[in-house]
Amino acid sequence: MLFPLYHAWACLCFCAALVLGGYVLVMMYGSVGTIRRRRDYEEFEVDVPPGSLGLPVIGETLQFMAAINSGRGFYDFVESRRLRCGRCFKTNIFGETHVFVSTATSAKMILNNDSGKFTKRYIRSIAQLVGNQSLLCASHQQHRHIRGHLNNFFSTCSLSTFIQQFDVLIVKSLDDWEHRGTVVVLDEALKITFKIMCRMLLSLESGRQLEMLQEDVSIVCKAMLAFPLRLPRTRFQRGIEARERIMSALETLITQRRLARTSHEDCLDYLLSKDDETECKKDPKLTTGEIKDNILTMIIAGHDTTASAITWMVKFLGENETVLDKLRAEQVCFAKKMSGRPFLKLEDIGEMSYASKVVKESLRMASVVPWFPRLVLQDCNIEGCPYFEARNSLKSF
Repeated sequence: MLFPLYHAWACLCFCAALVLGGYVLVMMYGSVGTIRRRRDYEEFEVDVPPGSLGLPVIGETLQFMAAINSGRGFYDFVESRRLRCGRCFKTNIFGETHVFVSTATSAKMILNNDSGKFTKRYIRSIAQLVGNQSLLCASHQQHRHIRGHLNNFFSTCSLSTFIQQFDVLIVKSLDDWEHRGTVVVLDEALKITFKIMCRMLLSLESGRQLEMLQEDVSIVCKAMLAFPLRLPRTRFQRGIEARERIMSALETLITQRRLARTSHEDCLDYLLSKDDETECKKDPKLTTGEIKDNILTMIIAGHDTTASAITWMVKFLGENETVLDKLRAEQVCFAKKMSGRPFLKLEDIGEMSYASKVVKESLRMASVVPWFPRLVLQDCNIEGCPYFEARNSLKSF
């Protein structure tokens, strides 16, 4: 019995070695540009940001992934290098050189992009998960085209409706929390924001379809910063499979809407109604692929970032009783002014000046979108450090 078992393990090890060897070869082949960049950096050693490019081929990818899966997240990866190297540093992740910058001046220059020297450049795994036609990955011209179709949907009238729907869900959730011993804020915030996004975008409010969609979106979110290895049971592969299920569900929903011709007063309804408008001759309608990719993008962006903001705000309020008391006093005073009205209106939000400051300060202290990747299109200089065309992917955090 020892020999068959030995041979079985030997076979498995051999197969694993083949897979790993093949992947390393692919990474090496795709890293020729990285090696060239490394040589170029040596030529400009005194000018480029300090930092380490790590091991050949894999760079510091393993340390980056380890930080992501730790309790502190990749902030730990960034902070340790910032303390060692200063306000900007270089590293190598996923076979490409990246420069992280942290000052307000650098961030403003990169994100405003007044000179047109930068463009969006997300990690390839994110593009594969949200889709190449997503607002996150679209070219400048395509981004403007898609945004033009979406802007009109988020009108004042629509926002008023969304605020009321959000208010209803919050009240229901608070009633439910009263009878529970422990509430995990992030989990509950994710449930609330996911429901409201699906109500706004797709008119889905409950049922198995909503539950399955939430499960798949959660898998996609977890895969966004996973190692992009398409092997069975890896986190990234599960994310790709979840995306395919989401796209299939959206395809079915779009087909049903087009056949039924009934009004749902949601984002999908609005985008599909543009098909019949004459103005589409001037501004081409969105393709089904563009609609699906951007519905998924808005679900992820809307529910994940909002839930994170709510969670951070609750944490900071719990640590600052004086601020909490002032916020509570404002809300109690405002409740008296509502004169029995059951739900909030858009204009009510504008009157909550202290609550607005609390939200802004929470977002300042803990950004819900930790980095904003950009690719250098033209040689430029940021706070004394030169960056060269197509050689640096800048991450502003």
